[in-house]
Amino acid sequence: MENSTATAGSATPQSPELNQAVSKEICAKWSKVSEQDVSTLKGKADLVSQVVAKYGVPQVQAQNEVDALLKGRQVGAGA
Repeated sequence: MENSTATAGSATPQSPELNQAVSKEICAKWSKVSEQDVSTLKGKADLVSQVVAKYGVPQVQAQNEVDALLKGRQVGAGA
């Protein structure tokens, strides 16, 4: 028997391997953002908030840095 919710959930834009690569890039760029922090992110806005909180940079600067690092990729549970 096929589960219809599994079919709908299979259209994820990123593979687990790509998510792992993004996670490593985030931790390499922002060492104050731990792997545990990254694993709890629900989306890009959460990452921006983490960067602002941990580094004290302005929201706009954090947004620009996150956008540059992700290059259109997603992060977190929404990925």
